[in-house]
Amino acid sequence: MTGLGAVFRPQLPPERLRDVVRLADESGLEELWLWEDCFREGGISTAAAALAWSERMRVGVGLLPVPLRNVAITAMEAASLHRMFPGRAVLGVGHGVQDWMGQVGARVESPLTLLREHLDALRALLRGERVTTDGRYVKLDDVALDWPPEGPVEVLAGATGPRSLRLSGEAADGTVLTASTSLDGLREARRLIDEGRAAAGRTGEPHQLVVYLLAATGPDAAARLRAELVAEGDGAVPDLGVAGDAGAVAKAVQRLAEAGADTVILQPTGDEPDPEGFVRFAAQEVRRLVP
Repeated sequence: MTGLGAVFRPQLPPERLRDVVRLADESGLEELWLWEDCFREGGISTAAAALAWSERMRVGVGLLPVPLRNVAITAMEAASLHRMFPGRAVLGVGHGVQDWMGQVGARVESPLTLLREHLDALRALLRGERVTTDGRYVKLDDVALDWPPEGPVEVLAGATGPRSLRLSGEAADGTVLTASTSLDGLREARRLIDEGRAAAGRTGEPHQLVVYLLAATGPDAAARLRAELVAEGDGAVPDLGVAGDAGAVAKAVQRLAEAGADTVILQPTGDEPDPEGFVRFAAQEVRRLVP
């Protein structure tokens, strides 16, 4: 079955989160995803609150920018969430938007090297290992978590270009793709991820592929969708986004699933007028139409 979720976008103030979370959980939404976009809302703090305010749905963070975080802190926070809310936290990491990283003095010369080092150390720490490493960016001296997760956990990586997609296949347990990913781009991403998995000898392991889908519904859906695509520089890219009723959105989700997506997360436009209604739409109208 194709997984389905929705995004609480950080264009909304954090005090709106509780109402959206409670409605999402009550409506049967499978996954609610959060973003740590500079300089809006913290990913771990909002995820912890969302998990505490809900009973059953999974809460994803896509993504935590690794230049902002010492890997030991990432591991400590991830382990805490997984122990407090077993099976419900989904964390993804990425190299961050480079302009934002520059604004806070965290931009590095080789973002991919940092991401690889962070992934390797993070996954080892979450497995309960004691880690000593002296990488270009990640340096740990005899570090182990006192409270590692009680079972295996997945670490996802955000990726766009060929090198980062291969890296995700090699070093992560899953990949998160942006809403700027076309159907052809999704197929190519799956191929590159599989190349990385093969190079690392990981073809026998599962690798979750999560894709955002920009979606709008309601009387002005097409205009809002078009405006956002143009604003993001994607106005000329075919197959991006969907505007319409539940049937139209479900068909777009199915096309992504057929192209290789395991989970599709519906991303409302930044000016979505009814975030609670969008969550209810995803959980109750679109879900029943997606196999």
